[in-house]
Amino acid sequence: MSHDRGEGAGTDGIHNIGEAAALSGVSARMIRHYERTGLIPEATRTRAGYRLYSKADIHRLRFVRRARSLGFETADIAALLDLWNDRSRASADVKRLATAHARELAGKISELQAMQRTLEELAAQCHGDGRPDCPILDDLAGPAPAEGREEG
Repeated sequence: MSHDRGEGAGTDGIHNIGEAAALSGVSARMIRHYERTGLIPEATRTRAGYRLYSKADIHRLRFVRRARSLGFETADIAALLDLWNDRSRASADVKRLATAHARELAGKISELQAMQRTLEELAAQCHGDGRPDCPILDDLAGPAPAEGREEG
């Protein structure tokens, strides 16, 4: 079977990068990035250099997209992919990664909520009119450095 020009892809379960992107929900740019970083294996190439993807490749891309949508970092996605491919894995290993990530998300949420409260408090102190004085900018600037002392 010849795919020299990248035409006819998809008719035999083999897809070009555009089709793989459409089927997986991962942009072609990100597919190339995931290949460069080793998150997905390098695609098979035609003699003309077109990338070709199988159903299994597209399934893996969907897995990566879903893991990214849950906020997993690349290293964790790689670990999850390894576990997914290891039929002798212990589900405890997968659960450990997921719960650790959930704890990280909880910490980030807490930090974001604290930032939100601070900004709301600062905004409440600001008159929001034509006056130049602004408690928001004053807070961001912080206290003036002590005289005679250099910063940095």
